[in-house]
Amino acid sequence: MSTYTISIEPTNNDSIVKFVANSFLTRSNSYEFKNIDEAKPSPIAQQLFYLPFVKTVYISQNFIAVEKYDIVTWDEVKNEVAEAITEYLNSGKEVVTETKQEKKIPVTVYAESTPNPAAMKFVANKPLVDGTFEFKNIDEAIHAPLAKALFSFPFIKEVFISANYVSVLKYNMAEWQEISMELREFIRKYIEEGKPILNDAILKKEEEEKNTTAGKEISDKDLKDIDKEIISILNEYVKPAVASDGGHIAFDSFNEETKTVRVILQGACSGCPSSTVTLKNGIETMLRDMMNGRVQLVEAVNG
Repeated sequence: MSTYTISIEPTNNDSIVKFVANSFLTRSNSYEFKNIDEAKPSPIAQQLFYLPFVKTVYISQNFIAVEKYDIVTWDEVKNEVAEAITEYLNSGKEVVTETKQEKKIPVTVYAESTPNPAAMKFVANKPLVDGTFEFKNIDEAIHAPLAKALFSFPFIKEVFISANYVSVLKYNMAEWQEISMELREFIRKYIEEGKPILNDAILKKEEEEKNTTAGKEISDKDLKDIDKEIISILNEYVKPAVASDGGHIAFDSFNEETKTVRVILQGACSGCPSSTVTLKNGIETMLRDMMNGRVQLVEAVNG
């Protein structure tokens, strides 16, 4: 049995901190518990509720997120919580016990247009994945059952899954008014039936890529201070807006000689006719101003 270790990660919500494990805690299901009674299916969640500052506990795939009351700061208690989670996981006890008798929560999915006329964003009322996953064709979706199922529709060109939404890019053979309701209901039913979004193989691969320099994620130790400044600006000011449009943006590289930032666009942003305008008039202008002229150009690696 592998030994669990926990890393502490902040979130966009100052009240919530993620405690990320080095191995998977659940398969495809995610859980939210608002009090100790709701947490009966999860002994670890019940244990956390004995801490007086714990307001809500979320469990999903490889992490446990905790929302606190304002009676303490995370700096005061995050190490205590991390130690409690680590000790519990290494005791070998189950994270969630009542998986088969869970109450089925009604799933809702709504369709949302994006700046890319070829892309539509389908948003669920529950988290689907932790991370970002892009599939250009059915072969790439071999370990992503939901994406593979969507590729059975002849008009589907690409699938992008992140957080609680699925972005779908279509071929011009069909119009959204003809297919959006069908896709929305297909995705809703798929999620409600509890079918897996991703297989363990792809989650394990992503984790391995994060821990190697060959992966898409760049290690902090490989970054210069100016790279970190650029990434911080992208994460704080650009990523949320891009995600709301059904896409994803990631830092690729910075050339100090040409003062050029290269970014990776995925999801609805990939191939979007307005992405060039967004890059030039939005992101490029922002980086020029906030980086005091140290950045002059922004280019997309793909999309």
